Amino acid sequence: MTADLDAVALSILKDNDLGGYTIPTKGLYPYQWNWDSVFVAFGFATFDLNRAWTEIENLFEGQWADGMVPHILFRKNDPSYFPGPGVWGTKTEPFPTSGHSQPPVAATAVRDLLEMSSAADNIARAKVLFPKLMDWHRWWATYRDPKGHGSVAIVHPWESGRDNLPDWDEPLSMVGTEGVGEYTRKDTSHVDPEMRPKKLDYDRYMAILNAGKSVGWDARKTVEVTPFLVADPGITMILLRANRDLLVMADRLGFNDDKAEIESWIAQLERGLESLWNPAINAYVTRNLRTDVMGTGVSSASFLASYAGVTDPKVIEPMQAHFDRIAGAAEYMLPSYDPAHEGFEHKRYWRGPVWAVVNYMAARGMREAGDLNRAEKIRHDTVRLIEKSGFAEYFSPVDGSGAGGKSFSWTAAVWLAWATPSLAANKAA
Repeated sequence: MTADLDAVALSILKDNDLGGYTIPTKGLYPYQWNWDSVFVAFGFATFDLNRAWTEIENLFEGQWADGMVPHILFRKNDPSYFPGPGVWGTKTEPFPTSGHSQPPVAATAVRDLLEMSSAADNIARAKVLFPKLMDWHRWWATYRDPKGHGSVAIVHPWESGRDNLPDWDEPLSMVGTEGVGEYTRKDTSHVDPEMRPKKLDYDRYMAILNAGKSVGWDARKTVEVTPFLVADPGITMILLRANRDLLVMADRLGFNDDKAEIESWIAQLERGLESLWNPAINAYVTRNLRTDVMGTGVSSASFLASYAGVTDPKVIEPMQAHFDRIAGAAEYMLPSYDPAHEGFEHKRYWRGPVWAVVNYMAARGMREAGDLNRAEKIRHDTVRLIEKSGFAEYFSPVDGSGAGGKSFSWTAAVWLAWATPSLAANKAA
């Protein structure tokens, strides 16, 4: 079965490759998505290193003048997706994009690609990307930490990559939907509506989008006018990890003048994470920066602590206890939200399902920290899910059924780069 799944995963990446960039899946997501492309690069790197580089290089074709790398690159106008480029109203070149960003995984991927080969071409490509990564990370430090907390704020649930997380319910409840008007969603025509955000969620998403659009998506003004401003542990930890990887590359590639700035970002984020620790539940959670209300549940983002380089036993040990508790309640790890929480829904997008890419990051961090048993539990459960339900967008942690889109690029990619038993067999050979 492993060899068959390896072949299917490879074919999915090739089928979803539109010539230098990869869509997540046909129909549901017909454009280039930011962090999807980065995870896709991990997959391409297992059989075509040049193609992996190209995926990331093409993602940065959409980088804005202020350094932001947007979450969607509209390289064409596809009427099967809403909201499309006309709704976002950006005026970017060489093609329109969305108006905000997404989790910054790219620096970690570039470091991985660089370490796969010391060939001159690899080093040259990394040197071209390095200043672009610096500009993006500087954008996060400048525009997404408006109160100087050190934690990363998002201006839209979509920016987090975890659109309908239960922790967004409280801040979203403050978003008025007057003036949103009529619109036609396209996502629910592709997949079961029970697997997607609800209508009220989408009304609020559109209201937030309209606020950003009203100021031309100017990064500073958007933070001022958005009705949704929430510190997100997911992006904070991913950026902290990415900054650490950027620092290693600065040293290796000779960008010594940038090292002090990167080190300052790392120190700021390390301090900022402390503001996201909720002692009432012993976990990292969201914080509504408009009301200072903290999230009340354990999301999968909290398990990215080791991935971010957090080593404090006062944090890691409570998270290990949460892991073991949730593993006793869920058939498959890692649910995107605590099954014991009232907001948990096992098949509705980010309110409970398992996502292979988060599993990959969480397990990678745990393995690097020496927590081998929990890391292997996550990898093994990912294998079981894919063997049972194929390369779905996400999976129920309760019954293992696939949900969302099918033939999904990033699920195929993390299978090839991390989950497949073929890797263990190759290492043992």
